[in-house]
Amino acid sequence: MATLVHLVRHASHAVVDSTLVARAPGVSLSETGRAEAAALAARLAREEVEALFSSPRQRCGETAAILAERIALQPAADPLLDELDAGGWTGRRFADLADDRDWTRWNASRAMAAAPDGEDAFALQARGMAFLRRVARDWPDAGVVAVSHAEPIRMLVLAALGLGPDAWPRIALDPASLTTLRVQDDRLTLMRLNERAAP
Repeated sequence: MATLVHLVRHASHAVVDSTLVARAPGVSLSETGRAEAAALAARLAREEVEALFSSPRQRCGETAAILAERIALQPAADPLLDELDAGGWTGRRFADLADDRDWTRWNASRAMAAAPDGEDAFALQARGMAFLRRVARDWPDAGVVAVSHAEPIRMLVLAALGLGPDAWPRIALDPASLTTLRVQDDRLTLMRLNERAAP
């Protein structure tokens, strides 16, 4: 039996393209983001799903709440879906990080670098895999939705493709996008990548 895990990147917020929000508090969806989430909810209504999980970050909870209204499931917060712990980079503008040597190393080789006082790519991938193993055990032969962030989802896609963390630039994940993995006996199969629903 296989579990279909529909991984949703949270919808847009006001600084999605300019700031490394990471785990900073108080970041909510923009009007655009709410429209994106509503369109994605209509798209997900076509799937058979039995459970809805979300990262504990506010922007994910708000996205999950909009999905929940359409697919009639109560979202459950799960720390395994949390954003990368970006340590000292949290809340910094991308423009300000451009001259940061650690940031440059991280983007050149995520297999060899980590966020300062934060999390490395392997730890991020490991907790994502723990989530997949748990839902495959608890929801066999079912569909589940998991609202998370670009980095955790990207690491799971790379695992499904048999690629290491340094291949991260190959995986584009837009806000409010849908990526689906088939999980069976610890094997991951990528079924859908970065699908967008038109608002």
